[in-house]
Amino acid sequence: MRDGGILVAVAHGSADPRASATITELAAVARQREPGLDLRTAFLGHAPPSLPQVLGTIEADREVTVLPLLLTAAYHSKADIPRVLARTPLGSRRARVSYGATLGPHPLLLDALDRRLAEADPGAHADPARTAVVLAAAGSSDPEANATIAGMAAQWQARTGWLAVRPAYASAAEPSPAAAVAGLLRDGAPRVVVATYLLAPGLFADRIRHTALAAGAAAVSPALGACAEVADVMLDRFAQAGSTRRSAA
Repeated sequence: MRDGGILVAVAHGSADPRASATITELAAVARQREPGLDLRTAFLGHAPPSLPQVLGTIEADREVTVLPLLLTAAYHSKADIPRVLARTPLGSRRARVSYGATLGPHPLLLDALDRRLAEADPGAHADPARTAVVLAAAGSSDPEANATIAGMAAQWQARTGWLAVRPAYASAAEPSPAAAVAGLLRDGAPRVVVATYLLAPGLFADRIRHTALAAGAAAVSPALGACAEVADVMLDRFAQAGSTRRSAA
């Protein structure tokens, strides 16, 4: 049990109700794994509550960690959330707010990808040397964020022994998941599967699945969702933020 600090987990938000339901489930898993955790969820858009609304519920003299539920550091984590925090006065509540790191990259997220891929395709890990993987992320206009996905792909290939792991992006960057699948098949991969590196279902996850299958993928894993590994990454980032705050005090 933690010492009374509040974790405010901020997700991107989506008009698709499956997304907010997934964040609610993920928060429940985190609370199960950390009894006594005061975890509150917020969304940047499309779904309530907003980050200012949640911050407005914070009691006086509490320590608060705002944690971006984002898989890469890009615009939302670098500019959007900090701007919201700067514009949200906490007034007489005197809450002490710190800002945590994004979920990814983190080794446990590779474990989560392994889990979801095995669920979608139980035979994927049986002969990794004959299986090529497309690591399909949302994509960003931030080159650093896309480079992070490419780095994860290389790490996953080295760790698991896949024939290849190619990064792909559902928007804002190339190649698309469908193009990556087609390229691997054209290069002679006996079998290509797609690992969806998104936190929750929605438009991008549906797009990745439909286009990748049409391009010849043997299987497409679902979004990471409310799995234990993702919850543990949340708790790890919360602990890291607390350690940083104590060191700076």
